[in-house]
Amino acid sequence: MDSGRISEHGFLADGRSAALVDRAGSVNWWCPARIDAPSVFGRLLDDDAGHWSIRPDGDFTTERSYLEDTLVLRTVFTTGDGSVAVTDTLALEPGARGHDIGLRSPRVLARLVEGVSGVVPVRLRYRPRFEYGRVVPYLVCTGDGVEATVGAARLRLRGDVPVRCGEGEAAATFTVRAGESYGFTLGYAPTYDAGPPLTPDAAPTVAEAAAGWRSWAELHPYHGRFAEQVRRSALVVQGMTYQPSGAIVAAATTSLPEQLGANRNYDYRFVWVRDFSLTLQALWLAACPDEANRQFAWVARAMGRIGNQPVPIMYGVEGERDLSEHRLDGLAGYADSQPVLVGNDAWKQRQTDVLGEVLDAAWLMRHYLDPMDPEVHQLLRSLADQAVADWHRPDAGMWEARDAERHYVSSKVQCWTALDRAVRFGPRLGDPADLARWAAARDEVRAAVLHRGWNDRLGAYTGAFGSDELDASVLIMPLVGFLPADDDRFRSTMDVIEARLFRDGLLRRWDGDPAGFVICSFWLASCLALAGELDRAERMFTSLASRMNDLGLFAEQIDQTTGEQLGNFPQAFSHIGLINAAGWLTEADERRRQGADGPRRTVPAGAGRTEGAC
Repeated sequence: MDSGRISEHGFLADGRSAALVDRAGSVNWWCPARIDAPSVFGRLLDDDAGHWSIRPDGDFTTERSYLEDTLVLRTVFTTGDGSVAVTDTLALEPGARGHDIGLRSPRVLARLVEGVSGVVPVRLRYRPRFEYGRVVPYLVCTGDGVEATVGAARLRLRGDVPVRCGEGEAAATFTVRAGESYGFTLGYAPTYDAGPPLTPDAAPTVAEAAAGWRSWAELHPYHGRFAEQVRRSALVVQGMTYQPSGAIVAAATTSLPEQLGANRNYDYRFVWVRDFSLTLQALWLAACPDEANRQFAWVARAMGRIGNQPVPIMYGVEGERDLSEHRLDGLAGYADSQPVLVGNDAWKQRQTDVLGEVLDAAWLMRHYLDPMDPEVHQLLRSLADQAVADWHRPDAGMWEARDAERHYVSSKVQCWTALDRAVRFGPRLGDPADLARWAAARDEVRAAVLHRGWNDRLGAYTGAFGSDELDASVLIMPLVGFLPADDDRFRSTMDVIEARLFRDGLLRRWDGDPAGFVICSFWLASCLALAGELDRAERMFTSLASRMNDLGLFAEQIDQTTGEQLGNFPQAFSHIGLINAAGWLTEADERRRQGADGPRRTVPAGAGRTEGAC
């Protein structure tokens, strides 16, 4: 159905879980126990895997938006007889404000139906399906709602209208007149060792959630360019944060395909170390000391002591290491795209670029890491040492190739980043012998990249040593300070990549990539800005930002022909790319206006970060 398209969904979050609601008023995804737990609504992956819809009983059109500076979604349905609004939110703990939102969320989905004009018949349909649609529950109607218990999970739906129970589903029809309102709350709780699911009144729950999100936004003012898009993206990234640990997941979903009907369908509800540096850059306005220390403490605890084994590249939201992948054979898959997967076997891969991402993040936050926690100190030293030992080894690369390891140029560049930042830390991180060893390895990596990564025939740095294949990941070179963007060879690389991989405002990662990759497109805009081509960069940024859905949300990829959003949704990497690109463009604009000739920063400007805002 058209309303089931990826881009037709809105995103709700509560600091523990996430839900997706389509334009037709159907909640098609919710994993209430935890963002990576089994779903109770999984219609996104199979029509029979559960949903909860509230919509007019008849034809309608819709307009929707988030309440300002929140993740509270309001959809207005207009029919021939009138209009009705449905406001959806995942509940926050009453009274939670600022950095405390999401820490103790009650696991409640609230929906408030309000008459706007005329008289509108409304239909409710509730079809929970537990364990990714495997289990159809028995439903028991009570005086004011519906109980459902299966195995380890319980749901309770409470509403202001009577609900009829059938086999595996419940339904209601009611009429809404202008000025009337009806509330519904759906609470989740574990079956054992917990009280019953909470079902507070919907109206105050919606108001509390809006106040909580706004209190967070008020702490993080942004004064740079493209403010509307940046503020929305920052809220999305915050919504992807599992607040009990502070970990930020890559996306809220699993198995949404990179190509319709194909098999590149992965579970992204985990934490990638790769995202760490880019996320902290993106949340530079939000980077208060407590938040920086919390992020690094989480990484240090998750990684433990680093030995001779590859550094783990991803974790569960509470630091779990084993994320073994398995198929859910009972689900049809989004647009019949198989397989549907839970878990992600990329956790086993060697990806040496993560060494640079963590040390780069530490350097960005260096003032907030003083004094440095002993665990963080040991972690950063160990990562620098591993960069010395492993930079010359092949790896799976940042795109997590599953066929073979290669000497990816972007991985080498990030090993250089790790060593460069370790040297910059100086005696805070190592003694003179350490610094000399790290500096020597850094220079060796740089020489290897400049020599072995360059392809004379193509006139570009390619994806791997000795390769003829282009890869957009090399665009990180100026963004980490490895080369200036106006370096002759890098400018040539940009030109070749743009000529061969760029189309209709979107950049693919490599030749044969099925769609434009959103963060790579923002990287190209950033590089153009750093190279002094600000007007082109602005046009590219504006064109790409216009590809968001009507709520300001990005998936991972966008089809270069149809414009269809593809991949898991919403995608933190895409929104991080937007925020960082806006920072680079803000800095480039400042430099142009001021006529500055000094060295460029190696991190986005942050667009006027407000000291003491937190």
